[in-house]
Amino acid sequence: MSAELAVRIFKSLENEDFRVLMGVELGMFRHAYVPFKEIAIFSELPQARVPFHLEKLERLELIQRWAGPYTGYVLNTAGYDCLAIHAMVKAGILEAFGNALGVGKEADVYDALTPKGERVAVKFHRLGRISFRQTRRMRGYAGERRHISWLYQSRLAAGKEFQALKILYPAGVTVPNPIAHNRHMVVMGLIEGTQLANFFELPNPDAMLREILLNVRTAYVKAGIIHADLSEFNVIVKPDGHVLIIDWPQYVTKDHPNARSLLRRDILNFYTYFQRKYKVKTKLPKALKYAEGKIGKI
Repeated sequence: MSAELAVRIFKSLENEDFRVLMGVELGMFRHAYVPFKEIAIFSELPQARVPFHLEKLERLELIQRWAGPYTGYVLNTAGYDCLAIHAMVKAGILEAFGNALGVGKEADVYDALTPKGERVAVKFHRLGRISFRQTRRMRGYAGERRHISWLYQSRLAAGKEFQALKILYPAGVTVPNPIAHNRHMVVMGLIEGTQLANFFELPNPDAMLREILLNVRTAYVKAGIIHADLSEFNVIVKPDGHVLIIDWPQYVTKDHPNARSLLRRDILNFYTYFQRKYKVKTKLPKALKYAEGKIGKI
């Protein structure tokens, strides 16, 4: 499910609705389905008021009710979205949402406005969309926890991406400007342009490959960071023809045991793509040495 539901109904929610949602959220750290009594305790509302709000939130598809040995509740994706949106609005970060910029397997990205009228991008991480086993295999940030919910996975992914952007942006890597982070949401500078993968031809593919390699080099040499999942699908070609590199939640640092092989894999992915599609003149060994900072130019 995309964030469309949360964006649409957010303004219809009252303060007590958010307190009940937060009660469910807090209870989910201890329960697969949160008992009513704990929701009442965490929300700090009179028990008599809680059923009304639970029914309302279930009707709006923000929570799901489970009937077993006891009656329990769990957040739906849209409920978690509403909590993150609420936090950003209260903090004065967001004012309004616009159109979806992209809905993918692991994230939804929306156009939004700040209270000052500035356009920003809002990314909701969605690691629950892929299988738990695949997520654990692909994502190092999940650590060794045996039981990790989609909520916690997505929260970790957002935090890690925000951390990467905070390092990369001031280092001069062309990434979105990190603005704020809450739960599974990252607010960043506007993402405007087209995925590189969607281009049938480029006016100067050699120059674009060099620009991408320059960013990979800067990230590695100056910021000590490797994307670790770089491809034509997470490079945006902006209206001015320059690139913006996105999707950093899986990044590793230079001291990672597999750092060099991951850097080389990123380079090989791009070199193979540009060689196959555009027959670029840049040679792979030179591209690898350049990205590692071993030579000054290509």
